[in-house]
Amino acid sequence: MKVTDHIQQAKDTLLSFEILPPLKGKSIQSIYDHLDPLMEFKPSWINVTYHRSETAFKKKADGNFEKVEVRKRPGTVGICAAIMNHYQIDAVPHMICGGFTMRETEDALIDLNFLGIDNVLVLRGDAAKNEASFEPEPGGNKYAIDLLKQVVHLNSGIYIDDDIRDGGKTKFCIGVAGYPEKHFEAPNLEIDLRRLKEKVDAGAEYIMTQMFFDNNKFFEFVNACRANDIHVPIIPGLKPITTKKQLSVLPRIFHVDIPTDLSTEIMKCKTDADCEIVGTEWLIQQSKELKVFGVPVLHYYTLGKPRLIRDVVKEVV
Repeated sequence: MKVTDHIQQAKDTLLSFEILPPLKGKSIQSIYDHLDPLMEFKPSWINVTYHRSETAFKKKADGNFEKVEVRKRPGTVGICAAIMNHYQIDAVPHMICGGFTMRETEDALIDLNFLGIDNVLVLRGDAAKNEASFEPEPGGNKYAIDLLKQVVHLNSGIYIDDDIRDGGKTKFCIGVAGYPEKHFEAPNLEIDLRRLKEKVDAGAEYIMTQMFFDNNKFFEFVNACRANDIHVPIIPGLKPITTKKQLSVLPRIFHVDIPTDLSTEIMKCKTDADCEIVGTEWLIQQSKELKVFGVPVLHYYTLGKPRLIRDVVKEVV
């Protein structure tokens, strides 16, 4: 079932969760153990992130080093299929530009279609760890809108190879990312919104936001989108702060602001357990306010904290 169908048929605010694939070597049971505490809330879907390979150097017996490509978190497609089979709910795989050619992307989309997966969230993805800025794979998509257009083409039965005529049409509902505090590479919010509008005009059907901790920034973002003729559903992405370290890590990595009231209370904490209590209460109040605002979905980045998210949701639903 498509994300937009879930939203259109909903009588109240929906719930969805996002997970990471396990590190290579872990079993699918680790996913079930992660999600089981959250299933009582009947989420409408589960997002599964996609991860590019990383370059590593392994020492050989002769003392020289061999360059190898390692994907630490493989399995997104298989995990989505397992979630759908195990829980009988929809799974939404992330699709990224970085580290994949257009042909590899096309093959992955074909696999997803064969598995009956109706949704994808298309993202450019981050730069590789050894790159100062994002560089596409040779033969890969450079921007999220290029990846979006590739999915739209497949939905129309248009494949990379020209000799494929009357190709089978996929039916993906396509989501894109939105940034209430703007994408860090955009010179200003106006241009960032213009790029977002281009994605919607090209076929994006909903927007999933980057995490934020100040609801006013989200409200302003929604109003700005509507003023710029962006009328697809906008889903807030939510995450708790659980350690003092995150006060510096999250702004540096995700380019988000931490509200003064929240940072002040976190700085008073003596232990991570205390920080978790403060972060949980903040997320509860944030979620309640967003629900009153009328967001279509509360989307939680679980990221190894399923029981904390369970405690939050219990107070919100």
